[in-house]
Amino acid sequence: MHKFMRAIGFSKLTDRREQQKLITDIIVNAAHRSYTSNGEETILAEFCEDFAQDIGIAVCGEFDAEDKFTYDYFYPYLRGTGVSSYEDVSVERHAEKESYAGICDDIKVGVSLIFYLQNIVPYVKAQHSDMLPIRGTTLTLSGLSINGSILLPIVKNEREKQKLQKATMNRNQLIAAARKGDEDAIESLTLEDMDTYTSISKKILTEDVFSLVDTYFMPYGVECDQYSVMGEILDISLRVNRITGEEIYVMRLNCNDLQFDICINKQDLYGEPQVGRRFKGIIWMQGYINYPF
Repeated sequence: MHKFMRAIGFSKLTDRREQQKLITDIIVNAAHRSYTSNGEETILAEFCEDFAQDIGIAVCGEFDAEDKFTYDYFYPYLRGTGVSSYEDVSVERHAEKESYAGICDDIKVGVSLIFYLQNIVPYVKAQHSDMLPIRGTTLTLSGLSINGSILLPIVKNEREKQKLQKATMNRNQLIAAARKGDEDAIESLTLEDMDTYTSISKKILTEDVFSLVDTYFMPYGVECDQYSVMGEILDISLRVNRITGEEIYVMRLNCNDLQFDICINKQDLYGEPQVGRRFKGIIWMQGYINYPF
């Protein structure tokens, strides 16, 4: 059973026969179908069915030369909105099955952002057509969570917000310069990190860490596409799984200036989410590459 099925409202789906029945129903009645050649005699197919707005399950497999479909795997998804990054994305195939991981080096995050690729069919199609690498793509990120909590925001006036925004812009410029080998930029970043560490080390003795750290984004566990995040809630909606009736929160987060949508089962969220408050939790990151074609 997929760990993140409960994030899209299937918390009570534990029987494999029920799971197989659900997968068969998606293959037969899927609202979205994608196909592309995967070899000389096989066709890669993906069947997607929404169970709430932009929330659903994708089933992937292959058709052989006799037009017989072989189911390979499935995964829950949340289709994100807007553009999270304009940086170029590289893609690598997973070792055990026909699924893919995307890698994006966005300056805002500070680490190589690895995500589970949602739209594999356009990528495979471009790969077999010798169209790679494709420039001018954008990336829409989304995340699924099965454990999260709501924190109150850090109060900031307009002057503090502008100061923080300016500092972030300056840091991003320094990181961009450091990537190109600018030694002065590397030295400035090193000194800035040392000052930050010294300042936090003193304040942490008398203040709570979440009153000092506004947002964060860092890898979690041994799987590359899972992250521990804390971000400001920009937008929120409550959706209902039409099969199970379970309620799902969909929130748009601003995390280290990176904006993306996440969804979480209402029963897995501790606290009452509101715009302006912060979400803290573990997410499975997914991404949709927006190709120019």
